[in-house]
Amino acid sequence: MSALFEPLTLRSLTIPHRAWMAPMCQYSAAPAGPQAGVPTDWHFAHYAARAAGGTGLILTEATAVSPEGRISIADVGLWNDTQTAAFRRIVDFLTEQGTVPGVQLAHAGRKASTDVPWRGGGPVGPEAHGWQTVGPSPLPFSPDHPAPRELTTQEIAEIVEQFAGAARRALAAGFRVAEIHGAHGYLIGEFLSPHANRRTDAYGGSFTNRSRFALEVVDAVRAVWPDELPLFFRISATDWLESDGWTVDDTVRFAAQLQEHGVDLLDVSSGGTASGVRIPTGPGYQVPFAARVRAETGLPVAAVGLITEAAQAEQIIASGEADAVLLGRELLRNPSWAQHAARELGARITVPDPYLRAA
Repeated sequence: MSALFEPLTLRSLTIPHRAWMAPMCQYSAAPAGPQAGVPTDWHFAHYAARAAGGTGLILTEATAVSPEGRISIADVGLWNDTQTAAFRRIVDFLTEQGTVPGVQLAHAGRKASTDVPWRGGGPVGPEAHGWQTVGPSPLPFSPDHPAPRELTTQEIAEIVEQFAGAARRALAAGFRVAEIHGAHGYLIGEFLSPHANRRTDAYGGSFTNRSRFALEVVDAVRAVWPDELPLFFRISATDWLESDGWTVDDTVRFAAQLQEHGVDLLDVSSGGTASGVRIPTGPGYQVPFAARVRAETGLPVAAVGLITEAAQAEQIIASGEADAVLLGRELLRNPSWAQHAARELGARITVPDPYLRAA
């Protein structure tokens, strides 16, 4: 039996196996007008191909809870009913293929209002559909980024409610998993990290204060997300800074709090808070972070980062380092990775009827 292709049950939801798709922005939505943030035929084809390829769970790209929460001007969102209806079409198809549909809810904070990568990906202003960014403190992400406007406590409360509103729309669209994006230096991660958060009020300073916004978002989403469905949280386990940053010790401490607040799985990534940081990458380089959280808290975890081979993924699950693996660029290269991995590991997974002749 393959450990990778064993089902995983979280709350009352059973996910058919543990090879999942990580959120990856497609930068393919309209930047403005009535179709702003609305998933397109590109998004449908993109997600549908990975579902037909056997992926067990698909998490959407970072889906903004407000127009100002988008990473780029071409990101999708869930702040209105038009977006909800467009996602419903995608979700229905994924469900028909036996794939569990999940949504990643996000606010990009000081790293928002950028162009698409193939046009450089740099910050853009109102003349190119951009906007004023916000953050916990008026500190720019890099010399190339403008300083964000510091959020007031009232605005923080409004963003918490925006996360709850997006979760309600995600449920209406049929999603079965919600993930809160607290990683990669976006707004929630900015509040967590002392590198980006220099506030002196109840949302800054101590670990407890810097964690406050994240836990308020978790509580607001958990309050509207059904008890029978799981809630995930994505975190950067470390800022990769020698000082003045979020650390793996912080992640373990915070993971225990997340569990108490109703989070069912921690999606463990790293980095993104500080620019110009050298990260020692390599196959599975972030897996030890996930393994430590799982060992010290008992919270289920998903590992991500240069996981490309079936045997590698199998070892991560079989050894107990993680409960699932999230594949990113490898699934861009090979939408049917799960089917190929199952064949290599001697497992059987569902294949769409029109593709049975190739199984």
